[in-house]
Amino acid sequence: MNTTFQDIALLFDLDGVVIDTESQYSTFWHQAGVDYLGTTDLEQRIKGQTLTYIYDTFFPGMTAEQHAVTAALDRFERGMTFDYLPGVETFLSDLMRHHVKCAVVTSSNEQKMNAVYKAHPELSQYFTRILTAELFARSKPAPDCFLLGMKLLGTTPQHTYVFEDSINGLKAGMASGATVIGLATTNPREAVAPLSHYVMDDFTGLTADKLIERYTFAASN
Repeated sequence: MNTTFQDIALLFDLDGVVIDTESQYSTFWHQAGVDYLGTTDLEQRIKGQTLTYIYDTFFPGMTAEQHAVTAALDRFERGMTFDYLPGVETFLSDLMRHHVKCAVVTSSNEQKMNAVYKAHPELSQYFTRILTAELFARSKPAPDCFLLGMKLLGTTPQHTYVFEDSINGLKAGMASGATVIGLATTNPREAVAPLSHYVMDDFTGLTADKLIERYTFAASN
């Protein structure tokens, strides 16, 4: 298959893919699990999930606790750092030069994104669309978010690459029918590999040309 830049679309998760924040969130949710649920692995169980899903699943009926966690999360996010993952700015700039359709598909909400925009006002220029948790009826691992991203970019799973790091996100990407490139930033390669078609450590050295050269669409394999 002779793939051109006009044929393809790229969907990026945000945390652990575009910005290096997963370790910070792990710290926050680990402590929230200890403080409110008496668990020590909440941070692993909620990765890739919307806040609504987290509350409905792990804090059902716990209104006071939900309010307390929300307030603490708001304070925490105001003090977070939002460093780019290595190589991602160069890669996104190259995609933009080649007019490749790109979207962020994140479980983060608009309030969180406002904090990201303050740190990186240039972020939105790299993407055709930025889709947040408010737009999805079902959280990852359901594929709804990626299917919506494809619809809004006017593409199909057979022409879409999904970049993900979390287990739930990888499952959602695979369920969407897209070609999934897993980032070994949050989980080890051996955990990412079975849930993706390809695995990378980060975006260092990746260009639009190399993307097409290295990563054949799964549907054509």
